[in-house]
Amino acid sequence: MILIIPSIDIKAGKTVRVVQGIPELDCPSYGNDPVEMAMIWRAENARLIHVVDFDCSQLKSHCNFPIIHEICNSVIIPVEFGGGITSLEDAKEILELGVFRIVIGSLALTNPKEFEKIIAEVGSSKVSAAIDFIDHEVVIKGRSTKAGISPLEFAKRLKSFGIERCIVTDVSRNGMLTGANISTSLEIARETGLKVTHSGGIHGYSDLIELNNLSDSGIDSVIIGRALYENKFSCQKIWRVAEHGLFS
Repeated sequence: MILIIPSIDIKAGKTVRVVQGIPELDCPSYGNDPVEMAMIWRAENARLIHVVDFDCSQLKSHCNFPIIHEICNSVIIPVEFGGGITSLEDAKEILELGVFRIVIGSLALTNPKEFEKIIAEVGSSKVSAAIDFIDHEVVIKGRSTKAGISPLEFAKRLKSFGIERCIVTDVSRNGMLTGANISTSLEIARETGLKVTHSGGIHGYSDLIELNNLSDSGIDSVIIGRALYENKFSCQKIWRVAEHGLFS
């Protein structure tokens, strides 16, 4: 069964909404407190939480690190962290906050030797690679720069580095509630054998049913942000359906 992973995007110490990779502040319906949000998702029976730190990603600021640490101490489920990891020192510091797994994207292209060093030091199980793309071309550096490589090519390169899991995001659909671009995630899972977490575009149960029907392909999890915050599902029902195999 596919694992549902709620996303908490943080900027300036607050939970924000992200549309096509751009965080928006002043979203009162999302709540201001990321720690409280993590506890809500845990109370709703989430099994893993995905956290993105936009201050670390865009400004290399560590202002949200105390919040990340508090989230890890406030829930008894694993926390996955993404945002601005550019060195082994960054990776170690973030893991010391209590994070279960780190997400790295740009570094695999901008500094592959450092990327490989991180994998060798912390272990491949502690690293998930981010494959963000627009119009079938990978984007890096906070989703601002085209990398001149296709998602599948990048995935194959990541596998050669020893990566076991990747998060595949169609940035053009991220936060748009327009439906998931599952084809790219499926292609990567089938062609590389990597474990794939799908991200972007989820808007309702039909997306989850389609993904769940493909769980044998290697797509074993899905990150959901806006659709959860804007009540496109009954949260407890999502977890129950995923856990008990009630998808048709």
